[in-house]
Amino acid sequence: MIDDAIRVLAGDCTVIAEDTDRSEYRGRVTTIVKPDNTVLVHDIDGYQPVAWLTRAESVSSDRAGDFTLVAKKDTQTLRIAAHQQEGFAHYPASAAGTPVGTCPNCDGALVRSSGVHCVDCGERYGIPSDATIREERCDCGLPRMRVERGLAFDVCLDRGCESLDEAVREAFDREWNCPEPGCDGDLRILRRGGLIAGCEHYPDCDTGFALPAGIVDGDCGCGLPTFETGTGARCLDATCGRVGEYRVEAGVDD
Repeated sequence: MIDDAIRVLAGDCTVIAEDTDRSEYRGRVTTIVKPDNTVLVHDIDGYQPVAWLTRAESVSSDRAGDFTLVAKKDTQTLRIAAHQQEGFAHYPASAAGTPVGTCPNCDGALVRSSGVHCVDCGERYGIPSDATIREERCDCGLPRMRVERGLAFDVCLDRGCESLDEAVREAFDREWNCPEPGCDGDLRILRRGGLIAGCEHYPDCDTGFALPAGIVDGDCGCGLPTFETGTGARCLDATCGRVGEYRVEAGVDD
């Protein structure tokens, strides 16, 4: 479904903002109440609201006669009272994003913001922030995406259709040894918030590393793999300082 509605209230109003001090305004203004209870009161001048309250704890309104609206957060109170009401409406709202295709469920527009969602039916797909959306479509009708996690993986947006986790696990599960001295474990590919390479002997060994966005391109001096990322070469262990050490030795061997 659509995220929620944006409420719009317009008219000749008195606006009172109270906190440590008190400000009062009157004019023909338009008040916007967003789904997160942010209240913005706009007049004719400039781009900045004449009064606002960000993410109010409560917003109440009364439409008996001309409307009134009261928003409260901690010690702040914002009151809007209409002397002459010119408009009071709810409009469907969703997050806005870059168009990436068409929803196979309803033919609505798919857009990318924090994830990918349909503007019409609201269907959502969580994707990695570094994913590249491709023009190619999966058999299910959704676009495919390219994600670098050791290799470049080409998978469907819908993890229920095609799992990035499973593709990475198939490629790298038990591929590397745990670097902890005295530990004979392998690193398993696990999801702990994000994808990690974690020791199979957890909790006895809590060694684990977040998989970076990049392509495996060699071995670090510490024995773990190196990744070529958008900011250069790095070890699987982000705290390791031996990447250059390996590369110098490799150059000598060549």
